[in-house]
Amino acid sequence: MSKRILFMGTPDYATTIFKKLVESNYELVGLFTQPDKPVGRKQILTPPHIKQYCIDENIELPIYQPLKLRGNQEARQQIIDLKPDFIIVAAYGQILPKEILNIAPCINLHASLLPKYRGASPIQEALLNDDRYTGVTSMLMEEGLDSGDILGLQYLKISPTMEVIEAFSKLSTIAAELTINTLDNFENIKPIKQNESEVSFCKKIKKEDGLVDFTDAKKLYLKYKAYSFWPGVFLESGLKIKDIKLFETNSNNKKGEILDIQNDFIVVGCNKGSLKIATIQAPSKKAIKSTDYIRGQRLELGSILS
Repeated sequence: MSKRILFMGTPDYATTIFKKLVESNYELVGLFTQPDKPVGRKQILTPPHIKQYCIDENIELPIYQPLKLRGNQEARQQIIDLKPDFIIVAAYGQILPKEILNIAPCINLHASLLPKYRGASPIQEALLNDDRYTGVTSMLMEEGLDSGDILGLQYLKISPTMEVIEAFSKLSTIAAELTINTLDNFENIKPIKQNESEVSFCKKIKKEDGLVDFTDAKKLYLKYKAYSFWPGVFLESGLKIKDIKLFETNSNNKKGEILDIQNDFIVVGCNKGSLKIATIQAPSKKAIKSTDYIRGQRLELGSILS
């Protein structure tokens, strides 16, 4: 008899794992995801990515969207009634309380090599720190934050130009494979305790984390790679800079000095190093080619971008 799986997840990272389970021999019995949220200027009530996927693909599955799990007896009873053999969790957005953890083995697919980067933004943190490798950990969940015993690890090499969207895509595919592998071999896996001396944490990203200046080209570029999807990187003036490439890391320049102007990009100096910038977006304006922007602002070689 196939094992019964309850899935808990919200963004597209979770959807990729969910798809793999839909295609597998495991029996999906329900989906828990975050409530629909108002999005955009018109505040249109929008379902989470994974719920929209179920709607688009006509997947008939009970979908639950409780505001919170802790102390929620109705949600607890709903899970008990589903009789899951396993609860698979991926970027769900809530910590599972003990009364739910006790219902069935809960397996989390965390997008880091635990115990490194416990918390909300492990993919971005790996890019910010210029790590050579990241990966996905499948772990048995307990009450602590990403602190449970390790069931499996899968690595991903980070290329020098890999941005957050590419990393998310590759890691979600890895996580999907690791989910099936963990479930298939669960009875034979000996869980490994995390090394508490190597623990590090990452925070929930806020919009203001995207603020940058032209002090250090390498540091700005790493921020861009980590935050290019959201919140982007922007100067104190609100000017967003996009499509950035690291030009070099050794020169010494004035902050924001335009060093070169080509057809498709400009080179901007930092106190240390310089960057190629192809696209610029002024506050409340559309993104345009950086060369068109500086022409419109009557900036030239030696001018300061600010």
